[in-house]
Amino acid sequence: MAEKRKVEYFLLRYVPSVIREEFVNIGLVMTESDGDGGGFAGLHFTKDWRRARRLDPPFDIEILESLGRELSELMGDVQQRALVLHQMMDSYSNLIQLSPVKSCFTEEPERELRDLARQLVEMPKIVPWAEEKQQSPEPALETAKKTGRRFIYSGISEAFRSAGVWEMLMKDVPASTYTNAEDDFTFDFGYAVGDEIKIFHAVSLVDPGHETQMFPLRVAKVAPRMVALRQAVPQFTAVVENTYDADDKAVRAVLAFMQDEAIRVAPLREMAEIAQIARLDLQL
Repeated sequence: MAEKRKVEYFLLRYVPSVIREEFVNIGLVMTESDGDGGGFAGLHFTKDWRRARRLDPPFDIEILESLGRELSELMGDVQQRALVLHQMMDSYSNLIQLSPVKSCFTEEPERELRDLARQLVEMPKIVPWAEEKQQSPEPALETAKKTGRRFIYSGISEAFRSAGVWEMLMKDVPASTYTNAEDDFTFDFGYAVGDEIKIFHAVSLVDPGHETQMFPLRVAKVAPRMVALRQAVPQFTAVVENTYDADDKAVRAVLAFMQDEAIRVAPLREMAEIAQIARLDLQL
């Protein structure tokens, strides 16, 4: 029996709009490290664009096919393999996302790559006798829920990237600077302009749980210390879902606390305008 080899793999996802959080899997990368940077490295990149076209009818097929060719060339060069992921994320960050990396053991990495790609990337083939019964041969699009902190955070990120200010932002601003060393809370984004510090944080009002309820209390503790230590006036913006139940008791309480702390509440749909203001503030 052949020895089992450990391989790692991740999916390439075409994401035409982060805000909508819809994607289709278009490729799969599998690698094996043998300690010297070599080992198996394989790429499966789809040639069937029906799912992408259904998700995004005007999509540019040339861009995606160019990505496939570029990755194929790089994966064949042992010295370039370590650069593949970094280069892809830099060049295609607005279109391509990576799934979490997973691992498995296999005797034949090439066959494992083909099997996984057939399951996770390609549309299933419809046999002739089943065509009449199958009204919609294309599988449903993978969609994530369009509420919650993760969804809002993605929308904020996309807006700042689209405005060209991403590299100028502070990210994961630690509260511990203004509280104590054991505080692991971070504010999502921020930037300084003049004598102000503008902070933006994704806050869910559809799911006003403990994290949401604690946000205005954290601001109340951090804001005066920020003024004292940085000699700058903080402006906090809570970016929330576009729609939520304003009559919900927990939501009303959170909104009242945020108003007490002068926290601006901005629905996600305003992020494009907010990002353009950031562009002007940063003189880009």
